Amino acid sequence: MEDNEPRQLTLSAAQHDRMRIATAPVERRYPAAKIRLVGKVAYDETRLAYITAWVPGRIDELWVDYTGVAVREGDRMLKLYSPELLSAQEELLQALRSQSELSKSKVASLRRSAAGTVEAARDRLRLWGLSGEQIADIERGGQTSEHVTLFSPASGIVIHRNAQEGMYVDIGTRMFTVADLDALWVQLDAYESDLQWLRYGQTVNFTTEAYPGERFSGLVSFIDPVLDPQTRTVNVRVNVANKEGRLKPEMFVRAEVSADLASNGQIVDQNLVGKWISPMHPEIIKDVPGQCEICGMDLVPAESLGYASARDMQAKAPLVIPATAALLTGKRAVVYVEQSATERPTYIGREVVLGPRAGDSYVVESGLSEGELVVVSGNFKIDSALQIQAKP
Repeated sequence: MEDNEPRQLTLSAAQHDRMRIATAPVERRYPAAKIRLVGKVAYDETRLAYITAWVPGRIDELWVDYTGVAVREGDRMLKLYSPELLSAQEELLQALRSQSELSKSKVASLRRSAAGTVEAARDRLRLWGLSGEQIADIERGGQTSEHVTLFSPASGIVIHRNAQEGMYVDIGTRMFTVADLDALWVQLDAYESDLQWLRYGQTVNFTTEAYPGERFSGLVSFIDPVLDPQTRTVNVRVNVANKEGRLKPEMFVRAEVSADLASNGQIVDQNLVGKWISPMHPEIIKDVPGQCEICGMDLVPAESLGYASARDMQAKAPLVIPATAALLTGKRAVVYVEQSATERPTYIGREVVLGPRAGDSYVVESGLSEGELVVVSGNFKIDSALQIQAKP
């Protein structure tokens, strides 16, 4: 070995072979990272329907008397006795009789007043939960009913039942909760170091304990802006279709997100370059500005959500080196660069500024040029030899 300059080491051919030194070029490419997350399946809160009492009364009969039963929209749930509802029905019938008596009146104001009273009585019954068909039955039959039947407002599974036969309820008392399981959420926990790779609208692949080896997928729909102080993680929510009903709430999942990084820190997704996306529904993607057909919100450009634009794609890819090339020494990162045009293998240590790590690679912010050869195997031996020679 020769002692020439600080941080420089020159080896003989035999020494080079014994140290088993290998190099790799500094190259420009989009580094890929795979982020692994864990979490569980949860109900889609936007698909929960609550059956509450719109009028005070007493539950006299239950048709749905246990949780877990599947119901369809319009199915009977319970029968409610309500004196207030009985009084409102009598008011409607009285208003109809008055309208009939005044229908031949020559005074137009009286006819309009009678019609308005009938409509107000109908509105009151609607506000108390009666359907248009139920109100029409009361008008056709001309008789009041002491009971009103409440129907399911949505199709799904009854996940909570608070109603009991004989119990009294007040306005707003929640009696049932129905969940539509055709679409679910997957709630994942991401560490702080993972956030730079996560974006709204990304595809997430995951597996479950129930179906080993089978992969499911969904789209990131929400990244919590607040860190959990206990777990030091951020909640990431994924929208998942579940038409076949195979996924169940509370299932444990293991997820993986793949991301390519552009030179400016943006995430590269070829399917979103130049696209417009709904800020509430990540599955809505269009080529031109417009509104989301689900929520009506204006679409936003994908680059505003952290994705690379067409302009970013035309710029040079970031410089990348293998992760094994960097020796991290606390505040510094050092790599050994092979010198060209030398008679014997020569290596010089160089401090570099590293960006994020992406899988088995590091992004290089400064200190290296494209095409230079960096030591990826044997760099610890070079470093030790320099220390023995009291070099930096």
